[in-house]
Amino acid sequence: MCDEHMIEFVDEPPGANRVRPCQPAEARRAVERAVAERCRATRTPCDQDALSDALLVASELTTNAILHGGGVTDFHVDVDGPGVRVSVSDRSDALPVTAPRTDQHGRTRHGGHGWPIVCRLSRDVRVSDLPSGGKRITAVVPLS
Repeated sequence: MCDEHMIEFVDEPPGANRVRPCQPAEARRAVERAVAERCRATRTPCDQDALSDALLVASELTTNAILHGGGVTDFHVDVDGPGVRVSVSDRSDALPVTAPRTDQHGRTRHGGHGWPIVCRLSRDVRVSDLPSGGKRITAVVPLS
């Protein structure tokens, strides 16, 4: 799904009451709280490796929105069935891309690993156009 993005048009405005993390650490804390609440409510143990994957995806999506998307405009996390869904919106209409490992002179590039990480750890990734401009990226990370 990450090489060929699924594009959707979303007619709902970003949620006014949702957390808008300014730092990746805030996004990670929101995911950690949502998963912990679900584990407590269902009285099931949390898979720490799966939780680590979800935290990394939330961090990468937030970082990319900050660095490449003009900032986070909306953030939502929920635990749905066997996975955690993380949605991050930003101001940019540009689709995420996987950067080449080297530049045109053959020099190794730094960075550029976030989008491939999101794609590898998620079972579903969707990019949605927002009516007011920008995009929302939603990734579902399995919790088991």
